[in-house]
Amino acid sequence: MGGAARSFEPETTISRRRFVVTAALGTATTMVPKTSVAKPSSRVASADDVGLKLGVASYSLRNFSREQAIDMTKSLGVRYINFKSVHLAYDAAPAEFAKARAELAAAGLELVGGGMITFETDTDDGVRKYFDYAKAAGMPVIVCTCKADVLPRIEKFVKQYDIKIAIHNHGPEDPNFPSPYDALKAVKSMDPRMGLCIDLGHTVRAGTDPVRAVADAGPRLLDMHAKDLRDFHAVESQCVVGEGKIPIPEVFRQLRAIRYAGYVNLEYEIEPDNPLPGMRQSLAYMHGVLAGLAATRS
Repeated sequence: MGGAARSFEPETTISRRRFVVTAALGTATTMVPKTSVAKPSSRVASADDVGLKLGVASYSLRNFSREQAIDMTKSLGVRYINFKSVHLAYDAAPAEFAKARAELAAAGLELVGGGMITFETDTDDGVRKYFDYAKAAGMPVIVCTCKADVLPRIEKFVKQYDIKIAIHNHGPEDPNFPSPYDALKAVKSMDPRMGLCIDLGHTVRAGTDPVRAVADAGPRLLDMHAKDLRDFHAVESQCVVGEGKIPIPEVFRQLRAIRYAGYVNLEYEIEPDNPLPGMRQSLAYMHGVLAGLAATRS
């Protein structure tokens, strides 16, 4: 591993390899027409999906209230959600935290994390406030970013609160962790609850192979943001998952190989005023890939 980023394969090679893999999986492509919007699904992600748990990053629903975001997530047929602060404010009153937990329980949803959260200052008070927030909300994982020199202080609170942190890589513009390998290098000798949230879109934009990054992260991979891009060099090329060039089947296959126990949360950042059609199609494709993997396993 050595902490160094691996050079990503050219897009043309990935496209050919992806075609071969999806053709072999069969149902991963035939179940989800590329040009149509999938119908709303009542299907809930389960262990049948070769152990991978699909959820939603609520940033995808940032233009909607928390109540609406919960209803929309439920309508997508998944039961896992990661809250952005727009849906539960950092300074919410205790009663508001209790209300949010009750709303999630009533909808049959599980809060699997919060973020992305930025640890701005290297002080106990500056770090503690976000751990208090996560504890009050019932978040087992904080998806975060910070400067590398704040990590030792964060580690202290990870041990105290028993809440994991997953460093989110943000691509070539990120001065701290552009690639998963930058985060992996920073936490490799720290508490095992200090890990990564691999964002697939930002990973390929950093020139890193996401499949190799998953393999090298291993047990340090604690969360994942799933998305797709038509152009690995253009953040604005995000599209419905399955319509771009990110090798989703290979990523999911590698997640299974490392026995990934975390969540794959769809972060659909486009079409913020009407995200559900694209989110449904993205999740339908992802379920199709998982069905194909399950078929090859049997």
